[in-house]
Amino acid sequence: QVHFVESGGGLVQPGGSLRLSCAASGFSFRTYSMTWYRQAPGKERELVATINVDDSTNYTDSVKDRFTISRDNAKNTVYLQMNSLKFEDTAVYFCNGRLPWSSWGQGTQVTVSS
Repeated sequence: QVHFVESGGGLVQPGGSLRLSCAASGFSFRTYSMTWYRQAPGKERELVATINVDDSTNYTDSVKDRFTISRDNAKNTVYLQMNSLKFEDTAVYFCNGRLPWSSWGQGTQVTVSS
């Protein structure tokens, strides 16, 4: 059964940094593109960043040059380093496949506030 456990969120001031982690299980992690998503209050879930099996990456425009996605196949874990955080980055962050499974983790809350 596919399972995701996200962690690392918290309260941070604008301009601050956080590193999110997502431990995945139940599938062959190294053979899948992995994606971080986020959902802000009252908004649809949106794609934030993707890392492919060849370690190539893609980012939504609003986080380019601020966020970095990475993966550790030995640990079945995907990371999201978030720098220069803005108020509009406040959301619950989730990981899943680039073509997401129906099973989602609980997410990790990121709140950017002064």
